[in-house]
Amino acid sequence: MTAVGLIPARYAASRFPGKPLTPIAGKPMIQHVYEGARRAKRLQDVVIATDDERIAEACSAFDAPVVLTSPDHPTGTDRLAEAAAGLDAEIIVNIQGDEPLIRGFVIDAAVDALLAEPDAAMSTVVHAAEPEALDDPNRVKVVLDRRGRALWFSRAAIPALRNADAPPTWWQHVGLYVYRRSFLLDFVNLPQTPAELAEGLEQLRALEHGFAIQAAIVEGWRSVSVDVPEDVARVEALLAEAGR
Repeated sequence: MTAVGLIPARYAASRFPGKPLTPIAGKPMIQHVYEGARRAKRLQDVVIATDDERIAEACSAFDAPVVLTSPDHPTGTDRLAEAAAGLDAEIIVNIQGDEPLIRGFVIDAAVDALLAEPDAAMSTVVHAAEPEALDDPNRVKVVLDRRGRALWFSRAAIPALRNADAPPTWWQHVGLYVYRRSFLLDFVNLPQTPAELAEGLEQLRALEHGFAIQAAIVEGWRSVSVDVPEDVARVEALLAEAGR
């Protein structure tokens, strides 16, 4: 099945305006994301979906394909769906524009997870949570069932620890999603749900409407997203450590 990666990129973020163009180790952040996504073997193409000419111009400078979308979308997923509507690919991969350390094998693992589960509507990525992530609301936690499907997502530490003699594995969610294109186009028309609105997590809409989300567990990589300006120095240090 053909798979295309889409990177939604919005300029007017409330907490960090202009975030996709933030310089990181000499390149705009969106370029790091694009170059990492291009290394995925499962993707036939990677396209940046933006509503801003400044982002489009910057992406053209490093030869990334760009599609301009409406500036009125309430979420990145709505922007993704508009771009996906013009594609023939059966699989659409939503690669977050604030993950400059994304690796190709992580994307491949998520695509493979969906392809292996025909009755799952979408898939995502998790890895073992670092201790400091448990109390960080910017790092989302997820509980999985025995098949690797998501039971719930939360900004809180789940599951809660009542028995110190039986600590669980806490999983940290990575905001990378793989959709069957038909489901994605339907998903954006589903009513928002109470937990989604309370937590500010769109993936809860899928769960609350009864759709299965398969998770790919990855090792040897950790999500380091840029949520606030202070995260840039951390990412640059990790890039230098990796010799990139």
